[in-house]
Amino acid sequence: MRQFNRNLSLKYLVILVMSLLLLLQVSSAVAGEYDNALKDVKGVNVVFNVSSGSPAFANIVFWAVRNTYQDEAVSTLTEKPQVAIVFHGPIVKLLSSERTGFDEKDNAEIEKFQDTLRQMKKEGVKLEVCLYAAKVLGVDPATLIPEIDQVGNGFISVAGYQAQGYTVVTIP
Repeated sequence: MRQFNRNLSLKYLVILVMSLLLLLQVSSAVAGEYDNALKDVKGVNVVFNVSSGSPAFANIVFWAVRNTYQDEAVSTLTEKPQVAIVFHGPIVKLLSSERTGFDEKDNAEIEKFQDTLRQMKKEGVKLEVCLYAAKVLGVDPATLIPEIDQVGNGFISVAGYQAQGYTVVTIP
C-alpha cells in the first residue's frame, strides 16, 4: 500500500512539473510576441477615435479594443494602460436607447455592444460621445447611455488626448 501511495505521489509530481514547464513555455511565447513593439515601453496610453455605425462590426471591433488593454503583454507593463474612446459619426446611434430604424438582429447586437461599453467603463476606460455628431444625426442626448460622458466636439477630445501623449487609433 505504501508503495502504491509513493507511486501515486510521484505521478502527481511528474504531472505538476510537466504542467509548469508547459505553462512557462506558453507564457514565454506570449511575452515574446510583442518584443519589438513593446521594447522599452513602460505603459500604453491610447485613444480610439470611432465612427463606424454597424452594430455587428462594432461588436467585432470592440472585442479587439477591449483585448488591447486586457492582453497580458499590455496589462503587465510597469504602468497601467490608459484607454479612452471617443465616439462620433454613425456609431453615436448605437449609444442611444432609441432604436428606430434597427431590426431585431441589430437591436440584439446593439444591446451586446452597450453591455460591453458598460463593462469597459467599470474597467476604467474613459468613454466620450460627440454631441455635435448626436445633433447632426438626430440623436437626443437624453437617450444616450449614462456610462458615456458627453462632450461638445469629439475632435477636441481626441486632440486633447493626443496632446497628453495618447496614441490615436482611428476606427472608421
